[in-house]
Amino acid sequence: MSEGVMEAVQMIRVQLPDGSVREVAKGTTPFDVAMSISPRLAAAVVVARVKPLSLATIEGDASDPEASEAAMYGAVATGERLVDLTAPLDEDVALELLKESDEAALKVVRHSAAHVMATAILELFPETKLGHGPATDAGFFYDVYRETPFSDADLAAIEARMAEVVARDEKFVREEEPREKGLADYEKQGEFMKVHFIERFTKPGEEISLYKNGNFTDFCRGPHVPSTGRVKAFKVMSVAGAYWLGDEKNQQLQRIYGTAFFNAKDLDAHFKRLEEIKARDHRVLGKQLDLFSIQEVAGSGLIFWHPKGGLIRKTMEDWMKDECIRRGYEMVYTPHIMKRELWKISGHEGHYAENMYPPMELDDAEYRLKPMNCPGHILIYKNSPKSYRDLPVRYAELGNVYRYERSGTMHGLLRVRGFTQDDAHIFCTPSQIEDEVIGCVEFAQSVLNTFGFAEFKVELSTWDPADKKSYTGSEANWNLAIDSLKRALERKGIPFRTIPGEAAFYGPKIDIKLVDVLGRLWQLSTVQFDFTLPERFGLEYKGEDGEMHQPVMVHRALFGSIERFFGVLIEHYAGAFPLWLAPVQVGLVPISSDKHLEYAEKVKAQLEAAGLRVEIDARNEKMNAKIREFTLAKVPFVLILGDKETATDSVSVRTRGKGDEGSVQLAAFIERATALLESRSAGL
Repeated sequence: MSEGVMEAVQMIRVQLPDGSVREVAKGTTPFDVAMSISPRLAAAVVVARVKPLSLATIEGDASDPEASEAAMYGAVATGERLVDLTAPLDEDVALELLKESDEAALKVVRHSAAHVMATAILELFPETKLGHGPATDAGFFYDVYRETPFSDADLAAIEARMAEVVARDEKFVREEEPREKGLADYEKQGEFMKVHFIERFTKPGEEISLYKNGNFTDFCRGPHVPSTGRVKAFKVMSVAGAYWLGDEKNQQLQRIYGTAFFNAKDLDAHFKRLEEIKARDHRVLGKQLDLFSIQEVAGSGLIFWHPKGGLIRKTMEDWMKDECIRRGYEMVYTPHIMKRELWKISGHEGHYAENMYPPMELDDAEYRLKPMNCPGHILIYKNSPKSYRDLPVRYAELGNVYRYERSGTMHGLLRVRGFTQDDAHIFCTPSQIEDEVIGCVEFAQSVLNTFGFAEFKVELSTWDPADKKSYTGSEANWNLAIDSLKRALERKGIPFRTIPGEAAFYGPKIDIKLVDVLGRLWQLSTVQFDFTLPERFGLEYKGEDGEMHQPVMVHRALFGSIERFFGVLIEHYAGAFPLWLAPVQVGLVPISSDKHLEYAEKVKAQLEAAGLRVEIDARNEKMNAKIREFTLAKVPFVLILGDKETATDSVSVRTRGKGDEGSVQLAAFIERATALLESRSAGL
């Protein structure tokens, strides 16, 4: 072939979501593909999702667009990934063109907004050193180092400058350079955080990716929206302190929070939702309704349950214990402290010590507060010989555990240092494992439905085979465990997302995240496979063949913790609990304490005999003041008792959220209320 003859163009295949396949030249970009379909589509798309065609049919390999350090800088390599619209395609791929309506696209615009904010910060405060700026479920943040604290006026100036950067409509341009050059440049500039991220997330000899917009350059994996002009609706919200790498010995960083949406309407809706969240804050409602407290003289992260909160807790625990027994569990109790040697055998001393409290030296040995109940249940199993006929063995415990949380990380009931875990451990044969996991998942669904949560999402957390030092057990055991959990979910027909590298050190797990009334996800229920602890403790059972075999083990917690679940319940219901959970279910208001108190006492006795929790307001106050008190306490039913009611054995009913419903016979009201109790209805 002569030098003047052009080399043949290499073609690749691009499969679109409708299954159609296009042949395009290697190096074609997602934007080019969009333009070939429709210029209107090309103007609407934000980012692209690609997966090599060779991996496109692998089940369970779902994308995780959440921007964390690892995802931003490429530490987790997955077949499916998000890419810029200008990224050249160099292999056969499945391609999705994502518009603004896609959740992943929103994460991308938020990450781009973080770059816009960093641009503004450096233009206004050039002495600032940058950390990282990931997107979050609610917006984005950027960690920065600056000796002078940012003021509210500074935040306002940053937001105003961001608007200028957006108006400039600067293109986001991806460039690559040798790792060593990037390290040298950032070291020269004193950008210690960028140096750390390059060293952590890239390897010697690799190229690193940089994103530029205007005069701003940032080390980043991407992807980004096409230009800063696509960041149309944003808000700089607040600033908080954060230690570099979470270590209080390191520099004090400033974390600037913001949020971004594709339009002002969504931004306004977001702030209205934040107001609703604020109104449901369990810490505020817990104080208003006198449910619990945290006493600083006793210590942070330690919960004091007040009588009304204690009644709700008892109701929750009684239901859980009854359900456990009905489903074949046996209730056990284990000590709060155990010898340090036990935690060495279990592996917690080596893999979990940073989350445990320091050892206590007693006269016979060192002891540690338990962070988990599992070793205690293992010792109960091991206390007597087991046959295959005994399996599965299911032990359940509402056990108090203690985990070290740094002082700045606690948050009401949601993140504490001491909590009660509705823990259970199932010891079974390998052939029983799938059925037991399914039983746990069904139990978790029952918990969520009973307590008023109709929607949930499921994640399967697996190990990272490239980081075997962080896990125990052989690769064969890990593959067996992961496959067992996958098959259990598939048998139930439950959609799930696979999260690589998020397994516990002893085995993979299923996390069930409930969705509350505001659409927020809460991590509570978990089911974990464990082949490691039975081996570490030498657990055995005699099989049908007369030989000794090692059981497998399932850990499961469905409330997760009583404290966290209760905090979620408070916010889900805004303190207005269903009748069966409400600490005071019926409030009685005698119009005249002199004339109607005797009848009120009679009504109270009949209601209590029917199983209702009742309170009389016998104060010498006006009727409306008494009604207001019960209303503020979010009592489901308030019954007003006057001359007419006393004479006719009736009650005048005010229902929470509905108001005055008029008079009914007492017997009819009792029938209505007991039906709500028995059904555990969320409504009135």
